[in-house]
Amino acid sequence: MRKKEILLSPSLLSCDFARAGEQLKELERLGVKWLHLDVMDGAFVPNISFGIPVIKSIRNSTALFFDTHLMIDAPERYIKQFASAGSDCITFHIEATSDPSAVLDMIHAEGKLAGISVKPATPVQSVYPLLEKCDLALVMSVEPGFGGQSYMDPATEKIRLLKNHIKRKGYKTLVSVDGGIDVKTAPVAAGAGADVLVAGSAVFGKGDIETAVENLRAAVKGLV
Repeated sequence: MRKKEILLSPSLLSCDFARAGEQLKELERLGVKWLHLDVMDGAFVPNISFGIPVIKSIRNSTALFFDTHLMIDAPERYIKQFASAGSDCITFHIEATSDPSAVLDMIHAEGKLAGISVKPATPVQSVYPLLEKCDLALVMSVEPGFGGQSYMDPATEKIRLLKNHIKRKGYKTLVSVDGGIDVKTAPVAAGAGADVLVAGSAVFGKGDIETAVENLRAAVKGLV
């Protein structure tokens, strides 16, 4: 799972769902490897997106790595279902459960990679005791719940602190960042240590997916 490049994980939330299959094939053609799946329950965050049936459906039409981000209360209730639907990595919020260590164990028990995420107001140090169990740690650079928001600058220092701690401890945890990622903010986040860049409107909202992906790759070239 170690990076050979900075990974782009386009967010399905911003795709044209009437053309989702076509757009996913375009991502594959361009060599994109990951797809970010934002699952919202209308309780943990003030929005509802999609869930298990959608993930299961698109799993049959693409080989992309499913980077599933659960923005839901008590994620332990649904780990088995999201794993069975085809998720490859399941990330949940430390703020959403009383026993995050147990949830990480549940995800690994399903044979999936496990990630943990923090909201903008949550100190990144809160995940440090859990990183030994984490394959991925996700820094939210916007308030979770809606796409198209602007990158919050304090996320950069959180990424840097997280990456430095991971290096000091010798962990293999990847650092991901989600929210407001575009050609201007991608190099900022990558320069601070992000391994995975989640981008929604910067990929699907530009009209030309190929150009959007090329521009994002160009923006972080040389930062590995």
